[in-house]
Amino acid sequence: MPLDYSVPGGEHLSLGVVRLPASGRRIGSLVVNPGGPGVSGIDYARAARSVVGAAVRERFDVVGFDPRGVGESAPIKCLSDARLDAFLAADPTPDSAAEQAHLERVSKEFADGCQARSGRLLAHVGTADTARDLESLRRALGEARLTYLGKSYGTFLGAIYADMYPNRVRAMVLDGAVDPALPRLRLAREQAAGFELALRTYVQACLAEQACPFRSHSLAGALAEVSSLLRRTDSHPLPSTAGSDPSVDPETRERDGGTGSAKSDVEPSEVRKASEALATLGLLTPLYDRNSWPELTETLRQAFAGDSTLLLRNADNLTGRQDDGTYTNQTEANLAINCADGPYPHNPNAYATRESPRFGPSITWSYLPCAYWPTPPTLTNKPVKAHGAAPILIIGTTRDPATPYRWSQTLANELDSAHLLTYNGDGHTAYANGSPCVDTQVDTYLLTTTTPPDGTICPGPG
Repeated sequence: MPLDYSVPGGEHLSLGVVRLPASGRRIGSLVVNPGGPGVSGIDYARAARSVVGAAVRERFDVVGFDPRGVGESAPIKCLSDARLDAFLAADPTPDSAAEQAHLERVSKEFADGCQARSGRLLAHVGTADTARDLESLRRALGEARLTYLGKSYGTFLGAIYADMYPNRVRAMVLDGAVDPALPRLRLAREQAAGFELALRTYVQACLAEQACPFRSHSLAGALAEVSSLLRRTDSHPLPSTAGSDPSVDPETRERDGGTGSAKSDVEPSEVRKASEALATLGLLTPLYDRNSWPELTETLRQAFAGDSTLLLRNADNLTGRQDDGTYTNQTEANLAINCADGPYPHNPNAYATRESPRFGPSITWSYLPCAYWPTPPTLTNKPVKAHGAAPILIIGTTRDPATPYRWSQTLANELDSAHLLTYNGDGHTAYANGSPCVDTQVDTYLLTTTTPPDGTICPGPG
């Protein structure tokens, strides 16, 4: 693929692609994207048996690719593992000028590191260029029109593609939609509100069970306990009892040259601790999936007892930190793509918020590197129409924590040919997540291009 599509004869980059062949009489190729941005589409396609219905796998090759800047496709790199540890652990609720100055410093360090290590890529990893890659992939697959399944950020990619190439759409499922028209920090604040709603829903369900870890028996009291836990980690990071950390703490690794590799003389007493930032991620991660609520219960029980082992494990799953202390490039790619996809304020004070008190500050401040980004955005925040596209199926979950239901409603109104399927339930995205109603409607649409009747609502469990 051209690094810069305006210079097609210039430098090129390679994209990693994988295909699972159809098991029966083939219709064509289904290209899948799991979201992120920064999550591997290759890994997603390799898990196709759990993310795509059997009837669809029988008739379609399932194709996944790592978008440019991600995984096996010219990955963005910005910081050493040690400095990523420090960046991710930085206080997301600065209470003083000194704390905010530290957050500004590590955020600028992140942006500067991306420029130093991946500068030639930064202007070319936005979603508009990935949509052009998707069109090149369609042609390489020999498909007259694209059949596509995108979840979360993958809906944003799909919507941008459909707007750029409306006549090339055969069928497109956008599950857990992102609204392209929303300003970037408003997206962050509304996402935080979605996680607050998910937490409240979880707590209400938990309080109805005998094994709930809260001392209080009221919603307000239990939420106050969560807030108290996070405040405690703000001033006193919570240690893990999982044993010594296989990686060295950031200061030690910086003394050793910032390689991010463990030294053989690490003292057994060196254990990781959950700062407020990591504790917040550790609580947020199980809220993505209702099936992970029992894990959240155990995470809270452990944290209330003073142990951050599960908090840290959950946070690591979300940020791409591996057991040996090294990172995939998931976090770096996520920020690089987000910073390219729309204008962000340059004033750090714009990232402060009092909304959604348990998640709002952490989520909005996490985008502060975009205030210092060295390249201009390649997209503006505006509605997409995709005029002339074939019918597009959008799925919205009423209590989706990461992509609030209203975003699916709005995108369905923006796209000329969109049809909205509603799942009345919890969790992030709905297809292949336990709803036979959703699965049947999506499989039928992918196989036949027939959309569900407008206003169709699939019930949640119970």
